[in-house]
Amino acid sequence: MSDDDSGVHVGDSGVHVGGDAYGGVRLSQRRTKRARSSARSLMVTGALSSAVLLGSGVLWFLSTYASSQIKRVNAGTVGSDARGAMNILLVGVDKRDDLTRKQQNQLHLGREVGQRSDTMMVIHLSEDHSKVTVVSLPRDSWVDIPGKGTHKINSAYSLGGAKLAVRTVQNVTGLPINHYIEVNVLGFINVVDALGGVSVCTPVAINDLHTKFQLQPGTYELDGVKALFYARTRATARSDLDRIDRQQQVISALLQRALSGGTLANPAKLGGLVSSTLKTITVDDALAKDVLGLADQLKDVSTDDVAFTTVPLADVNYTAPTGESAVLWDKPASRDLFKRVAADEPLVKPAASKSATPTPSASSAQALTVAPERIVVRVVNGTAITGLGARTRTDLRKAGFQVPDAPGDTTPRDHTDTVIRYPAGREDSARTVAAAIPGADLRQADVPGIEVIVGSKYNGTKKVTVKDDSPAATPSASTNAPVAKTATQNICKK
Repeated sequence: MSDDDSGVHVGDSGVHVGGDAYGGVRLSQRRTKRARSSARSLMVTGALSSAVLLGSGVLWFLSTYASSQIKRVNAGTVGSDARGAMNILLVGVDKRDDLTRKQQNQLHLGREVGQRSDTMMVIHLSEDHSKVTVVSLPRDSWVDIPGKGTHKINSAYSLGGAKLAVRTVQNVTGLPINHYIEVNVLGFINVVDALGGVSVCTPVAINDLHTKFQLQPGTYELDGVKALFYARTRATARSDLDRIDRQQQVISALLQRALSGGTLANPAKLGGLVSSTLKTITVDDALAKDVLGLADQLKDVSTDDVAFTTVPLADVNYTAPTGESAVLWDKPASRDLFKRVAADEPLVKPAASKSATPTPSASSAQALTVAPERIVVRVVNGTAITGLGARTRTDLRKAGFQVPDAPGDTTPRDHTDTVIRYPAGREDSARTVAAAIPGADLRQADVPGIEVIVGSKYNGTKKVTVKDDSPAATPSASTNAPVAKTATQNICKK
């Protein structure tokens, strides 16, 4: 996540980012043009603007300027050679001290002072720097923090800054942390706006009562402030886990836009992106000396070469001894994940060449790749059988699917067969749903998400198991294999 008089506008709200003495948020009665750059500010998720920096290579020719803009911190990292595998801890810091109460209210950031970690991700660069793996660490992970006891992992930063965050992540992942990048929240707004906005797609409705941010299922083009709300909100069924998915989606979309010819060939956009990104990050001393060299090595990485996953969890509803709600890692599966990451093993199976569009029956025979708990389903009763929609919803939830909304009804209510409708790009998720409902038909349709129209032949659901098709470093006793996607797969389909 300038010293000129321009700012980032949010509709007619009067909230502006950039343009004051701190490059932060200011309030104005008039709408202004988008800011060309930002200075000191706050961050929504560590990965968002930093991932663009690392993936785009746009800083290759700006060494003198870059060195003067990037802030440094002693993070206790182990350093690295110019080449070779590398692990970078990306920390999103939520700092609000520089905002007035009115500004905090306008952006719904709260009034707490001090710094806290809002997001943590480990970025692994392969030996030849041709592949990038991003592992999200849920902020509510209950872990041991060296010298402090057990706490949520995001407490490491507030308890001991960058050094303790690095030590904690090294201990729980078993990976050496070579470098550290810290991003502040509001700079993310400027990065998004420097790129002309970001395209997102939500399969479920979002109604965040805290920020008043609302979206119906569908695809949207968001400006920086709305993208901030989208990436921060926890107002959906899986709370922080859904937020991680949204953050990975936004990073992927920003990478695509940053790597596009429309950005790299446009001096105005390029300048805004570079300025916004540089001024929103803090890095370890060693990385500050060669951040441009690293960016140059990564300039040929595409969205197909960037994979995203999240640490496997054993308990998403853990109550800590302190009474806090937290999550527990699946330790065997997590160990296997980080061993594979360290060994440069791909987490995403290479896409097979497509010679023809698969039929529903052929598609359903393929190995399943998306776990039920990652799929949101809408149920519609297509019959006159009272309660069939509610029963189907209950069955799907027992099978592990997310079904947050009450069932609807079709008109007319004359369906015999159960039909699973899905939008383009969601075939993998639809196949998992089809595997759980024997006899259901798969149909691609112009719908915002996965939809089950229940027919009179419906005879219940069954639990399905999703196996990890990518090569494993070591067989694991755990069946909780991480689900991974490339940045390309995360990007919304047109």
